[in-house]
Amino acid sequence: MSISAIITAAGKNSRMRKDQISKGLKPQNKLALPFKDSTIIETTIGNALSCNIDECIIVLGHYSSEIKDAISDNFKDKVKFVENNPVDVGLSISLLHGLENISSDYALCVTGDQPTVSTETFSKLIECAENSKNPEKTISILRRRKTGLLDTAEGLGMPFVANKNQLINYLKNENDNLNPILRKMFKDGFTFYGIKEKNELELLNINHYDDYKKVLDSF
Repeated sequence: MSISAIITAAGKNSRMRKDQISKGLKPQNKLALPFKDSTIIETTIGNALSCNIDECIIVLGHYSSEIKDAISDNFKDKVKFVENNPVDVGLSISLLHGLENISSDYALCVTGDQPTVSTETFSKLIECAENSKNPEKTISILRRRKTGLLDTAEGLGMPFVANKNQLINYLKNENDNLNPILRKMFKDGFTFYGIKEKNELELLNINHYDDYKKVLDSF
């Protein structure tokens, strides 16, 4: 199975910037914030690249220059940038632009603010898709409630692994968050398989400054 990683990094970052201003901090894109020995976005990229994927696409939009500056030259040689135009679009469009620029049949779809999701968990998502009886109609996804074969797509989001062409068919002509689209795929008979997290931090998206501090304290 050929597989590429798509990392969406195109959001407005409004909640983080609002928190920073309220705390008297200089507004900074959350993906550029320090994390371990690098930045949030670099850690997410590094964890994805360690899965031996075929390629890695970073989808940019708002604050694209700031995010590019947060990625070292070492990583820039290993990723391809795709930029939304216009920038003010929903997550579904960002993901679609990423899918349209990969050469693989399958995609590991990740948000840039998920540096806590380990390479081990990404690899489990890929392995689950590879071992499925019908990979084209399977969504291997980080669980939010139950694990294993799921009976609902409620509350689900990235990261997940899916067939490129199938996902493109559902994303075309949409400008929305991802969950309504996943629910539609579930209704249409796709198999959803929930992968258990390595630890509870893998289920945390870094939207607010307190989320960021919680993750830093844990590491």
